[in-house]
Amino acid sequence: MKVRADYGLCQGHAECTVEAPGVFALGESGQVQILDETPPESLADQVKAAVRYCPTHALRIEDD
Repeated sequence: MKVRADYGLCQGHAECTVEAPGVFALGESGQVQILDETPPESLADQVKAAVRYCPTHALRIEDD
């Protein structure tokens, strides 16, 4: 699993940081910062929730 962000869509709502704080952070720019682009399978549910609850649909998961 690889996590990707569309920075043209990200508005810094930070829902992803709530759902998967080990994978996402809010960067200095006010947009999402991906801390781990290939998170372990143990975090898959959290990452999927972060993608699902992103209000602007700026996040996506790509299969390896």
